[in-house]
Amino acid sequence: MAMIKTHLRNPTPALKHVLDMLQRTLSLPQSLPGRAQVPKDVKEGHFAVLTMDDGCAKRFVIALRYLNHPKFQKLLEQAAEEFGFNQEGALTVPCRASELERILGDQWK
Repeated sequence: MAMIKTHLRNPTPALKHVLDMLQRTLSLPQSLPGRAQVPKDVKEGHFAVLTMDDGCAKRFVIALRYLNHPKFQKLLEQAAEEFGFNQEGALTVPCRASELERILGDQWK
């Protein structure tokens, strides 16, 4: 089971909620009845994220370490405000694929 470890001093309530939801999802056994199987491309220590570009979804598999990235944390807070977290499967974030690609390519600036 993967543990989400972050080094946040004062996470906002929205970000704390997102991290708690991800942690619960990661810690549930795969064999629970009614639980969707994690896709094979989502390896241990990763999670799936969706972006929307003009109604078209693009899926990313992201390492848990990005949960400590300040720009990614901001996206998670925006996602909590905009979409809530009663969704199942990949987490939808409110940005275009190109914006998420820039964040993922950012070397923690």
